[in-house]
Amino acid sequence: MAGTMEDQLLQLLADTQLPAEGPRKQAEEHLQHAQSNPAFPGSLATIATHSSVSPEIRQAALLLLRTFVEKNWSGENEDGVVVPISDQTKELLRVQMLELATSGDADRKIKSAASYVVSKIANVDFPEQWPNLLPALLHLIPNATDSQLHGALKVLSDLVDDSLSEDQFFAVARDIVKVVYDVAVSETRKPLLRALAVSVFRGTFDIMDMVKDEHGPEVKGFADEALTAWSPFFMEVMKKSLPARPKGGDEGYESGKEDKPDAWRGIIALKLQVVKTLMKIRSVFPQLLLPQSPVLFSATWEELSLLQSPYKDMYVDNDEQGRLEDADGLPYTLDFLVLEELDFLQSCLRAPPVQKELEAQIQQHSGVSATPWVMDVMKLAVGYAQIPKEEEDLWDIDVNLFLAEETSVTANYTARTACGDLLIKLGEWLHQGALEGLLAYTQVLFASEDATWRTREASLFLLTQLMNDFLDVDKTVQPEVAGAYLGLIDYAINREDEPLLRARGYLVAGILVQSLPDVALGLLDRTIKSVNHDEAEVVKVACIKSLQGFIKARTVPADRQLPIVASISEFLYAKDLTDLEDADDLLVTLVESLRAAIGLNPQITIEGDSGALDLLFVLAKHGASNFMLTMLVSETFEEIVGALAGGDSYTMLCAKVLPSLTGAFDVGNMTGDDPLIELATELLAVLTENGSEPLPPGYVAAALPKLNRLLMATTEGGVLRPGVETIKFMLMHDHQQVFAWHDDSNRSGLEVCLIIIDKLLSPTIEDNAASEVGGLAAELVEKAGQERLGPYLEQLLRAVASRLATAEAAPFIQSLILVFARLSLVGAHDVVEFLSQIEINGQNGLQVVLSKWLENSINFAGYDEIRQK
Repeated sequence: MAGTMEDQLLQLLADTQLPAEGPRKQAEEHLQHAQSNPAFPGSLATIATHSSVSPEIRQAALLLLRTFVEKNWSGENEDGVVVPISDQTKELLRVQMLELATSGDADRKIKSAASYVVSKIANVDFPEQWPNLLPALLHLIPNATDSQLHGALKVLSDLVDDSLSEDQFFAVARDIVKVVYDVAVSETRKPLLRALAVSVFRGTFDIMDMVKDEHGPEVKGFADEALTAWSPFFMEVMKKSLPARPKGGDEGYESGKEDKPDAWRGIIALKLQVVKTLMKIRSVFPQLLLPQSPVLFSATWEELSLLQSPYKDMYVDNDEQGRLEDADGLPYTLDFLVLEELDFLQSCLRAPPVQKELEAQIQQHSGVSATPWVMDVMKLAVGYAQIPKEEEDLWDIDVNLFLAEETSVTANYTARTACGDLLIKLGEWLHQGALEGLLAYTQVLFASEDATWRTREASLFLLTQLMNDFLDVDKTVQPEVAGAYLGLIDYAINREDEPLLRARGYLVAGILVQSLPDVALGLLDRTIKSVNHDEAEVVKVACIKSLQGFIKARTVPADRQLPIVASISEFLYAKDLTDLEDADDLLVTLVESLRAAIGLNPQITIEGDSGALDLLFVLAKHGASNFMLTMLVSETFEEIVGALAGGDSYTMLCAKVLPSLTGAFDVGNMTGDDPLIELATELLAVLTENGSEPLPPGYVAAALPKLNRLLMATTEGGVLRPGVETIKFMLMHDHQQVFAWHDDSNRSGLEVCLIIIDKLLSPTIEDNAASEVGGLAAELVEKAGQERLGPYLEQLLRAVASRLATAEAAPFIQSLILVFARLSLVGAHDVVEFLSQIEINGQNGLQVVLSKWLENSINFAGYDEIRQK
């Protein structure tokens, strides 16, 4: 490989692989500068195609070439200067990259990288500048070697996904489908290549999906014709047995050359692509698969039944690696196949021909629970819903992950969660029958000596999913069905050596009691006690979660409120509280359970020494950076304040919470904890908004000094907005107390308000941060009046009008206009006269206010009434 440009690039590419940051960054900069050289793309292509260069450097060259092509090939680039590429260089690159991508001897990853470059070129050039690309691929594929075929299919796949227009697709669709069909059905081809061919076929349905509305009959006709040809092959693959499973961890060995892992992975990948394609066809043309749906349902059912044993061995009893894809993005592990087939089974179950057949079988028996297929579904679902070993090990380390599954916020969609969805779909169809069928199977399972704790836990997990769905859609559950589970729950929570079964027992209890007419008092007391007395952390948090269900059932006696709060308190204070800051799911669960407990009777927050409010604030302090948690804390606090507003209750509440809220300002300042300060300020605003009139004696003196210092020291909108609102609410409820208060420098409350307003009208404060200042200024003007404000009134109004001239954010503009709008309701003539006499940046003040009003009033919130006036 001669030539200085190639030599330089080789060295620079090698340097980009260095661990030392200095030389690496320098090499990256030199490569950036080299892009302006006309020889740059051709030299990269030469490096990439040279077999004597190491695979890592060749891949790096292709990656760089791909980004270069993406930026410069079309001659247009929104992000900066385009480097021109000559027609001669373009032609050379087209030939070199296609040859490399479809070569017979190149490394698989290099061919994939080359196919990406081809794809980027094709996005711009196909078909006008590169008319022979598709014909070349279609000509090569039928007689290609396996290595050539891989590259050709990869390029074809990218072409179908990214480069074919609707019109082009119609012209070549039959040719593409025919050529990939021949690969897919060929027993002489490797299963992974056949899987890649099926994935190309699936990609054509994405294009059909886009064009079916405009070209309905033609597209549907073509899809029907294609499916007729492919259906026997799909069925054959679904019924194909898996080869012997490789031993000793070979299954996840992606680049292995041994026959066993290759055959195992290949057949799984092929089956997966077939099921994915069937799912795609069903989503694009739901009617097409209806006639075949009973046969497909049976085939999927049989396969899932056969796969249960290897699945259990690999993922339930052992922690074998799953969720793996090859370099082409084809998934090839058994867990992926099971997941896809469970989803497909669920979609088949909704097909009318399948339901008709299964309903006929129910009619032949004495009820749902006596129908063999219902029991078989339950058995299958329980088998795949067992806790995977990986999850069990993780839950043992971190209960947050356990709770994440319960709140359905886990991103990890597993066979277990898919089985939960399957039961929910059964429930939507069979209603109470699904519950009865699950109960019948669960009772058999709990009575069997051969059943394991995992299968028992799985059956109760499925009950959790099904019951939660029933509760969400207000579907009634017969009390006798719910009651029949109580004995099973009692069994589960008494299994000393099986903590996850105990935890599940408590979780189910919290759901079932919502369907029982009478309070299950013994179960409630056992749950409260186990929050702190069970040995397993996972059981403790399950009990805390379960308490929410008991409370929702509205059957918790009043005398249990204090023990519930005390159990949460004991659990929390037994921990190292600093560990909680990364325990989002646990914090949210604790707040939700505490909120439910306080909701039984909010008086608990001000009576006795339950510590309920302190507990809420401790949780808020440690989770202040979690949006979900701060929202829950705010809502809980709003409910407490709303319930205790007015009279002595409110005064007692203020005495309890004001020291904590204003104390948070000090703690936050010392620790630099802005989220905590924001939350404390928001809660203070909630407390003040719901205040009595007048406010309790000493309220302003307790809250305003620290709030004032905070507002004068910050520019953060998250603090300024609720802080300013708090002072506005103080003026609304008790302006006399505000004006009578004096700070350490003997400034009156009125003067302090003016200083805060002056700061927020400064151009150094962002519009959004100052968006509540108008409300405060309007309230101050209204409550203080001309007699108190004197010469400050005119200065204040002038400052508001001046800031309005430069304001851009609609909420801020609305806030400032509110000052003049409120004044105009009582003295419109005076407002107009004042504004017309002042000049702002060379403009008449009245003109400034009216133009801002008219330009932005369409964006104002709730302003129709004033606008009409």
